[in-house]
Amino acid sequence: MRIATVNVNGIRAAARKGISTWLEASAPDVLVLQEVRADEKTASDLLPGYRSEVWPCRIKGRAGVAVAVREGSVVAVGEVRRGVALPDTVEPDVDSGRWLEVDLAVEGTPGSDGAGRHTLTVVSAYLHSGQLGTEKMDQKYAHLELVDARMAELLESSESGGPQVIMAGDLNVVRSERDIKNWKPNHNKTAGVMDEEIAHLEGWFASGWIDVARWLAPGEQGPYTWWSQRGRAFDNNAGWRLDYQVATPRLAKRASTFTVDRADSHDTRWSDHAPLVVDYAF
Repeated sequence: MRIATVNVNGIRAAARKGISTWLEASAPDVLVLQEVRADEKTASDLLPGYRSEVWPCRIKGRAGVAVAVREGSVVAVGEVRRGVALPDTVEPDVDSGRWLEVDLAVEGTPGSDGAGRHTLTVVSAYLHSGQLGTEKMDQKYAHLELVDARMAELLESSESGGPQVIMAGDLNVVRSERDIKNWKPNHNKTAGVMDEEIAHLEGWFASGWIDVARWLAPGEQGPYTWWSQRGRAFDNNAGWRLDYQVATPRLAKRASTFTVDRADSHDTRWSDHAPLVVDYAF
């Protein structure tokens, strides 16, 4: 099963710029999208051949997440849950369109150790980018606290016989100097590179969650998944690794290979992010 995650930076813009060409070439079974910035029908219509679950942000033109399943690649799509807050809590508008959980039934390959039906929860996550010294940073930390609690619940459930989980998306935080080209000028000076933010992610991994790309390439610089639109960041590969696939341990062991589908040139990009694509054996 191929799972791809990408921040599309507006799905209508990505469609105009050529996301369909990449989709045809990569053919992910499960497509996890962030910053969709469109309503359900608009987003779904731009993903032919996929069944799409979309959660738009309540603030028009912002955020929005989706999980799309290629027709014929998954046995069934089950429960869909929108939002990371507790069931009896109403999330603020700025947190809407940032966390979407979709339960899938996946058939293993006959004759392999993956035979049989598996239940898998796929999460599309778009965490706040934040801005130091502003309300946006407070919103980011408040949302991270909610994500911490939900990650703990999902991990505990998976360890107790519940579905295995892949949380994928644009987390807007790097983990270390291996995840950003210019570490020193940004560390503890720029949102996304603050020790307080990094501590949230490291808490997940200390508890048992696996950063799949880093697990498959432990010593590699990057590979980066986002480059600023300013200057020649893309041409100079002055990027950040902001996009992740974070898996429960048993699911992570099924990951065989990963790629970052970086465009050939700045002019051929259809987003400021590149897709992170991981193949899992079932």
